[in-house]
Amino acid sequence: MNLNLSELKELFELIAERNITEFELEEEGVKLRIKQGGSATPALTGLLPGRQAPAASAVEAVLEPADEADAEEGVSLVTAPMVGTFYLQPEPGAEPFARKGDRIKKGQILCIIEAMKLMNEIESDLSGELVAIYVENGQPVQYGDKLFAIRES
Repeated sequence: MNLNLSELKELFELIAERNITEFELEEEGVKLRIKQGGSATPALTGLLPGRQAPAASAVEAVLEPADEADAEEGVSLVTAPMVGTFYLQPEPGAEPFARKGDRIKKGQILCIIEAMKLMNEIESDLSGELVAIYVENGQPVQYGDKLFAIRES
């Protein structure tokens, strides 16, 4: 994919102008995904070659209602807000940030997603009990993948 900054800006303007809520483009191993609506801002899950992602110390997890497999009342899913590698612990051999059955507090770090050599801490957006962990430590995740299920309390 060979988009320059002005072409990218033109693409954003066209998407906003036409009220397109979701757009995805994948070419030559680079994936660009723009999603708008609600309180979320457009999101890039891929970057142009040669560009660096801004550093982020903490990223709020994306929450959505649980699907049929997790149809228990009051259970919300935490999904990946970006593409990267999922880590349950701050470093190899350390205790995990959270385990199944743990009480989770709003703002508590649940995991780290490494994206482009940056470690992004994923925080819980609610308090409750961690009822499921869907990804194994060290596994790659895509934007929107289920990471955790939390029963609100």
